[in-house]
Amino acid sequence: MLVLLPPSEGKAEGGSGSPLDLDSLSLPGLSAARGEVLRELVDLCGADEEKARTVLGIGEGLRGEVAKNAALPAAGTRPAGEIYTGVLYDALDLASLDAAARARAERTLLVFSGLWGALRTGDRIPSYRCSMGVKLPGLGALGAYWRGPMAEVLPEAAGEGLVLDLRSAAYATAWKPKGAVAERTATVRVLHSKIVKGVEKRSVVSHFNKATKGRIVRDLLVAGVEPAHPAELADVLRELGHTVEVQPAPKAGRTGRPWALDVIVTDVH
Repeated sequence: MLVLLPPSEGKAEGGSGSPLDLDSLSLPGLSAARGEVLRELVDLCGADEEKARTVLGIGEGLRGEVAKNAALPAAGTRPAGEIYTGVLYDALDLASLDAAARARAERTLLVFSGLWGALRTGDRIPSYRCSMGVKLPGLGALGAYWRGPMAEVLPEAAGEGLVLDLRSAAYATAWKPKGAVAERTATVRVLHSKIVKGVEKRSVVSHFNKATKGRIVRDLLVAGVEPAHPAELADVLRELGHTVEVQPAPKAGRTGRPWALDVIVTDVH
């Protein structure tokens, strides 16, 4: 099983570990592309702070993020699973998992990133600021930039198992599963159900969408289950206490498309 996650906009401060070693990161097929993005980002942030703030879309209060990016090659590192914070990662709470569940997390979770392409949670990186929606002057839109390298590397990483795609739209642009991989891919939508004047109303929620996805991943890791197919995933999630509806599977002649699962919540927290 491979679980695709977005990163978090907010990040913990970098650690005191050794500086970044691109060759030590997982998915080595992305190393050259990572190096190009890193050089472009460091050069931009080191040369022109105001231009960098505009390109990165950050306000006056986050001016320090530019200096942080400029110093990335020498900055201390820590595991990516500790760098990423925010609603999804708070709910996932990797630090509180037992050793077996943490090992499963390092093997099955893949965090997408505008700077690194995709990472395992155990990969050591510095804290940084660079979303997938950024357009770097020399490389263009990062979502488009990463499509080529991802297409070369991710199908092998997906192997023959289930792909659980929990990414937000911006990060989904970097790689879209195709063919046989898409047919064993499940995307998840979280819907809030409430009764209004005796009629059920459902709506998409943002903040609680992230929290629910974090809890889903945590439940799978703790239970130690790795479903092999989207339909099996739906059954497993129901056994774990989630309300799941499976959208119609792709019909004959319309293969090569992911499955869509709706997770219904009545309490938003």
